[in-house]
Amino acid sequence: MNKKTRLELTWVGKDERPKLEPRILVEDQEISRHARARWSDEDIFDNLLIQGDNLLALKALEASHSGGVKFIYIDPPYNTGSAFEHYEDGLEHSIWLSMMQERVRLLHKLLASDGCFFVQADDNEAHYLKVICDEIFGRRNFISTFIWRKVDSPNDNKVAVTPDHEFIFGYAKDISLAKLRQKPDDSLIEAYRGPDQEGRYYRDRLLKKNGKNSLRSDRPTMYFPVPGPDGNDVLPIHDDGREARWALGKAAVDQLIKDGKLIWKERGDDELSKWVPYTREYARDNPTRPYNSIWADLPTTRQSKAHQKELFGPGQEFSTPKPEELIERLILMCTSVGDVVLDSFAGSGTTGAVAHKMGRRWIMVELGDHAITHIVPRLEKVINGGDPGGVTAVTGWKGGGGFRFYRLAPSLLEKDRFGNWVISRDYNGTMLAEALCQHLGFIYAPSQDPAEYWRHGYSTETDFIYVTTQSLTYEALKRLSEEVGPKRTLLVCCKAFNAKEDSFDNLTIKKIPHSILAKCEWGRDDYSLRIANLPVQERWEDADEPEHALPESKPHKSEGSLPLFDMGGDE
Repeated sequence: MNKKTRLELTWVGKDERPKLEPRILVEDQEISRHARARWSDEDIFDNLLIQGDNLLALKALEASHSGGVKFIYIDPPYNTGSAFEHYEDGLEHSIWLSMMQERVRLLHKLLASDGCFFVQADDNEAHYLKVICDEIFGRRNFISTFIWRKVDSPNDNKVAVTPDHEFIFGYAKDISLAKLRQKPDDSLIEAYRGPDQEGRYYRDRLLKKNGKNSLRSDRPTMYFPVPGPDGNDVLPIHDDGREARWALGKAAVDQLIKDGKLIWKERGDDELSKWVPYTREYARDNPTRPYNSIWADLPTTRQSKAHQKELFGPGQEFSTPKPEELIERLILMCTSVGDVVLDSFAGSGTTGAVAHKMGRRWIMVELGDHAITHIVPRLEKVINGGDPGGVTAVTGWKGGGGFRFYRLAPSLLEKDRFGNWVISRDYNGTMLAEALCQHLGFIYAPSQDPAEYWRHGYSTETDFIYVTTQSLTYEALKRLSEEVGPKRTLLVCCKAFNAKEDSFDNLTIKKIPHSILAKCEWGRDDYSLRIANLPVQERWEDADEPEHALPESKPHKSEGSLPLFDMGGDE
């Protein structure tokens, strides 16, 4: 085997990457929602609900949110062939895998270095999807596979097996940095005594090690005498007479004795030793235990649909909703108040609703009309304290905060009546400046100083960008160069200019749209997982043609009919 060969999943079209246009986001203030009053200083108003193709939306978020999202959960269409009401599901496997691969890559870029990613799937594509995630995140960053029981009642289908579970694959961006938390569990206090005089709950543990690896031969250095209360040395001996070992090393035991924290309890004279040493363990203020990986204690699909009927009305619920308690558990596992939560397959908005109630910032993306028909009214109820279901009670949610509703701007370029690429008529000067910053790697931040009208964005503290639809004369560029000064540099994007490109040391001059024509695929608004949006596959099917016949040669396409841009993609 070639040493460079790696273990991977491969399929037709895996290496064909779309050249995505980095769109800007345009707020629709009539749909944005905010609470009528502030409930607390922790209210969050800058949450984002984006309606549009989720691949383009993730690309749009790349400039502003790369490395800034703490938690990502997605529940994509499962490619089952079922006729989902809100998703036209059932793509051919390789196309589905390619679409998911590109989305996971972008989500990986958005994730913070200490962030976590969770993706839900069923048996149909789950294990292929996990291999994709292994390749992108690295197998060392895999957290676990969680299994959610989605059915809680007998199934009467006339088949031998009906799966009643789904998988959730968890990954860390970097497992060494992820701050995973245990599950809060107040019931652990029941294993302790107390409270003592200081109000603490406690339990005493044998200093002698029991169970696995508890013999002297397992850890010889942890077999040593400990002076008892009667002056006699006590050795760790099992009840059957075998030499055992202590649970702590000699230095640790000596420190307990010095601090007076080694506890001695007396037992009968017929035992191996009259005195037995114990250590005292105190319960934590907020007891926790590790999460298990099989989740049969959460609400099921049936219960989730009942909650959605209350939210949306009978007949308006989704066919496969996820319970708020499932999302809450994942968010608790790896986030803190104020962290950013992202769901790019928002569906009915469950992730945003839960994040909002838990005091996390959230971003949701949804292409369908239910972004408005379902998610907006659902979040409006959350904001106004009108949703009593889900995790409302356990989080103590009363209302507050808000969100901004955005749509993806149209493609920056469009063809004029002569077939030439020109700036879209939908773009005003502000939108154009922001879009060019996205395309050219600048942070859009217009100067508030009228004297620095040319500062539309920056890449460093001394490098700036200026965008204008005007044609600039030599004299205009000279004045601009003088205003920028020798210690700063400026990228000038304009319709045309009357000067040599190297006329000014501190200016780089580019024509628009020529400077960005080859950067991406223009005019495509939908990369969704809908069958209707897929190209029709040509087939060679002719029952009357002999098997050995070759397909009829196709006429050569003229140069003018070839695709304008290569579809190889960029990193």
